[in-house]
Amino acid sequence: MSDYQFRLIRRDIRQPRGAEVAEHLRARPSTTQSGSLAATRHLYRPSEEFEIAMNTAIALGAPLLLTGEPGTGKTQAAYFAAWQLGLGEPLHFQAKTNSQATDLLYDFDTVRYFRDAHLQGLSGDKDASHLNKRDYIEPRPLWQAFTAGEQINKPMVLLIDEIDKAPRDFPNDLLHEIQEMRFRIKETDEEITCREAFRPILFITSNDERRLPDAFLRRCVSHHIELTEDLLRDAVKAHAERYPDLDKEFVDLAISRFIAIRSRSREKPPATGELLAWLQVLAIETGNNPNVLNADLRKLPYLEVLIKTPEDRESIRKG
Repeated sequence: MSDYQFRLIRRDIRQPRGAEVAEHLRARPSTTQSGSLAATRHLYRPSEEFEIAMNTAIALGAPLLLTGEPGTGKTQAAYFAAWQLGLGEPLHFQAKTNSQATDLLYDFDTVRYFRDAHLQGLSGDKDASHLNKRDYIEPRPLWQAFTAGEQINKPMVLLIDEIDKAPRDFPNDLLHEIQEMRFRIKETDEEITCREAFRPILFITSNDERRLPDAFLRRCVSHHIELTEDLLRDAVKAHAERYPDLDKEFVDLAISRFIAIRSRSREKPPATGELLAWLQVLAIETGNNPNVLNADLRKLPYLEVLIKTPEDRESIRKG
């Protein structure tokens, strides 16, 4: 069991505990074990089918569309591929509900441009036409991938994450740019192109919140990641350094109880990340005591890590 004191906040103590808990706050597991995508990329374990899909997309120069529920490792796959191919960290574009295709290409600072034009007008210069619009343009991930590929003499990995969050027109608006690897800056009428040898390796993820346009799907190599028991066990094995004191029997029992919880959860079934976090808490507070896991599902410890919605809590409570 860890030396970390889990119960730092105590409802039975009515005074500050600053000096008493300071060392434990500095030694929190979250500060001593990095869970960032870059730091854990080498731990990723793709299936054989997934390996084939990645290699197929790379060979064809086609985007790799990864689907599956959250927590199946779709985003991590891009970091793993970039690491194994020696390409550094991928360029990461996080799609949002207000994302536009140009957000992936470039940004023209309209506010700064018109401010400078206005200031020149105030200074007596009524003609702002000599302002260089190129000075107000900032490259975004796809353009950055073009440039970086030329610099390192290798293609970059570009990740478009959770594309299904973006407006429906977003994927279709990128069809030409993704296929031709060129686009035009409308403010300067300049064309930005990428040599075929440096065509970015494109990973696109979707949580299947909505169907993507058929025209977009036709241009992708597609792979769906199922959250299977084998995937869970591979992930737990890869991250064993988070809970080095837990023995195999306890971990196997925890996984089986986790799967039972998943089968009862309807709104938001817990995924790989929740399982790893749950094991980490169990390692800190319970150690290898199987009795804490042999209880009824409703009485399992630290269910707050696994169950996220009132509906799923009710489902577990009813058994």
